[in-house]
Amino acid sequence: MTSSFEFNTFPARVSDVERDKALKVLRDGVAMGRLSHDTFIHRMELALAARRPDELARLTADLPSGGRASRMVFGAVEAVSGFTVRLRRAWRAERLPKLLLPHPGTGHPLRIGRDPANGLRLNHETVSRVHAELSRQGGMWVLRDLGSTNGTTVNGRRVVGAAVVREGDQIAFGRMAFRLAAN
Repeated sequence: MTSSFEFNTFPARVSDVERDKALKVLRDGVAMGRLSHDTFIHRMELALAARRPDELARLTADLPSGGRASRMVFGAVEAVSGFTVRLRRAWRAERLPKLLLPHPGTGHPLRIGRDPANGLRLNHETVSRVHAELSRQGGMWVLRDLGSTNGTTVNGRRVVGAAVVREGDQIAFGRMAFRLAAN
C-alpha cells in the first residue's frame, strides 16, 4: 500500500534583501524623475507590506533596474552635490569678519551691544542695547548673553546663559556674525 501525500506549497516570502533591492529601484526612479513623490511613497508602503516576490516585481516593472553605469552616475552626482554643499559652507564661513579676542590681561569683560558705552558697539537693528559680554574666566573665554531680544549664538547654537568660546568659533549677535580670532 502506497500512500500519497499532498503538500500545499506557498510561494516563498520576500527576503529583506529583495525588499531592499526593490526600494533602491524605487529611490532611483524618483531620482531620475520617473516617479512622483506621491507615487514613490505609495509604492514604498506597498513594498514594505509585500509578502511575495511577484508583488515587488509589479511595483518596479515600469522602472529600469539600476545597472552599474547608472549607479556610478548617481554616486558621482551625490558626491559632487555633497562637495558643493561643504564648499558653500566653507566659503560662507571664511567670509565672516573677524572679531579679535581682547588681550587676556585686561581682566575686564567686553560688553557688546548697540549702546555707545559698550566696549564693542554694533549698530544693527537685531542687536540689543546691551546684548552680550565676553570675559576671561579660569583660562577660558566665556560668552554670556545678557537677555538680548534676538539672541546670541555660538557655532549656530543659541547661548542660554553662557558658553565657552575658542578661537575659530563662529559667533552671532542677532544677525551680525563673526569668526573669533586671537590677537
